[in-house]
Amino acid sequence: MTRLLGILVLTLFFCTQVIAQDLKAFHQHTALLANPETPSYQNKRVSTPEDIIAIKKLAEDFMSCIKNKDGKRLSTLVLHSRILFTSPGDQSRVDKVREYDVNFDGIGFGGFLSFSRYISTTTEKIEEKFYNIEITQDGHLAWVTFDYEFYADGKVNNYGIEHWQVRKIDGKWKIYSVIWTQYEPTK
Repeated sequence: MTRLLGILVLTLFFCTQVIAQDLKAFHQHTALLANPETPSYQNKRVSTPEDIIAIKKLAEDFMSCIKNKDGKRLSTLVLHSRILFTSPGDQSRVDKVREYDVNFDGIGFGGFLSFSRYISTTTEKIEEKFYNIEITQDGHLAWVTFDYEFYADGKVNNYGIEHWQVRKIDGKWKIYSVIWTQYEPTK
């Protein structure tokens, strides 16, 4: 019995040592991921106050085009009419559509052209409001992320997070990708 107890104590001691070493290695590994040595060229993004102001103006113009139902003017804010412009469906939506289209990946059709046509022809009073706008610029490219609410006839129709990729071309900032989450308010 004493010998069995001794073996048990040694086994427990050995196991705690192995676990302690594994935890130490895990913490060292996660520390490296969290705090890698940053190369000197990182975090030196090329950004100017003038460009940030111009990108904010792009967002203001986008909201204005929606409110004024001006799809034609909205088209001047995008790189071209075939930009990625979608709210990918969540898995339940994908599964529902796959009941009749096995290749559906959550990306709907229509994109920017459908949206531009909608804002130009709808009889509803519409508006989109942006909150918490964050802009990250690096030279001729920038990423714009914000919370949004889309209103139809004065009521929130949907809301979520929207993300744009924009680029500066011919001296102007243009949107070349718009992707967003979409939730309906609880009633």
